[in-house]
Amino acid sequence: MENFIRTQNLIGEKSMQKLCKSRVLIFGVGGVGGYVAEGLARSGVGNIALVDFDDIAESNINRQIIAGYSTVGQKKVEVMKKRILDINPKAVVQIFDIKFNEETKDQINFGDYDYVVDAIDMITSKLIIVELAKQNNTPIISCMGTGNKLDVTKLQICDISKTYMCPLAKVMRKLLKDRGINHLDVLFSTEEPQKTNNEYNGKAVPNSIVFVPAVAGLTIASFVVNKLTNS
Repeated sequence: MENFIRTQNLIGEKSMQKLCKSRVLIFGVGGVGGYVAEGLARSGVGNIALVDFDDIAESNINRQIIAGYSTVGQKKVEVMKKRILDINPKAVVQIFDIKFNEETKDQINFGDYDYVVDAIDMITSKLIIVELAKQNNTPIISCMGTGNKLDVTKLQICDISKTYMCPLAKVMRKLLKDRGINHLDVLFSTEEPQKTNNEYNGKAVPNSIVFVPAVAGLTIASFVVNKLTNS
């Protein structure tokens, strides 16, 4: 396909065909997950499943690739699907407009996918995602905290056992160990979180600026593409 010719010239026809046939499941279509989906779509991944229950809010505009005043109020999964198909009309995009938890987990078969990306914030849901991926022997990468960070050069991918400085990774590491899971590929930041006012509309939320979640998402997309083409 002409839209991927420069990618194919870089990675080779065999790898391009692998990506076209690959199936990736993405949890979360926000600041990080949106850029993961963008990166995978523009790399030629042919089958992408999106899981998110949220609508686009005006407060998302500063950092989420699908967020603009023209999309505020629309479902994130629907807007991302439309964007992916505009990039690659031949792609197969499945959407799950659900809040993934114990009640909804049976709606998705992890064994149907070649890779899983966890880009959500809720710890309880992250644990379920990791457990199901491990049970199905489906490779997974999980994004740790990118909020209250400014330095993209401090982002890196490693095993969760080697993480530090990241409060979310610390909690996940302990809870996963309690479940007998000691290893997990994660993206995390070695930057100490900025001290900020974390309250928005009466709720405690981390603050964020576009380049950290964007670089995090594209770094994860790069990692997944390389894993798929070298498998």
